[in-house]
Amino acid sequence: MTLLVGLGLSFLGLAALCLSMARHHQAVWPGPPDRQRVLALRAAGWVLIALSLVAAIRLDGWNFGPVDWLGSLIGAGLVLIVVQSYRPRALLWMVPAAAAVAVAAALGSLA
Repeated sequence: MTLLVGLGLSFLGLAALCLSMARHHQAVWPGPPDRQRVLALRAAGWVLIALSLVAAIRLDGWNFGPVDWLGSLIGAGLVLIVVQSYRPRALLWMVPAAAAVAVAAALGSLA
């Protein structure tokens, strides 16, 4: 469950950071992002990545949590690279799916 929580949060964070760049934003939506949206996406991205680290440490402890976190961060980054390269508009359905997976896995790990 830890890897699913970390993977979901990491993907959401990296996707937000990716979409804060004009080039990637224009691949998904028409037009470049305004300054307010860029700042909001960057802040959300870093907060979500930090939350994925906190969740990994909370669920697996200091021994394995950072290792799981790095693995999920790398996996999410690789998926995002492939998606942005070949089907950038797929992020429109992948982001809600990643959020649902992260929430479901977090609730499953609490039970």
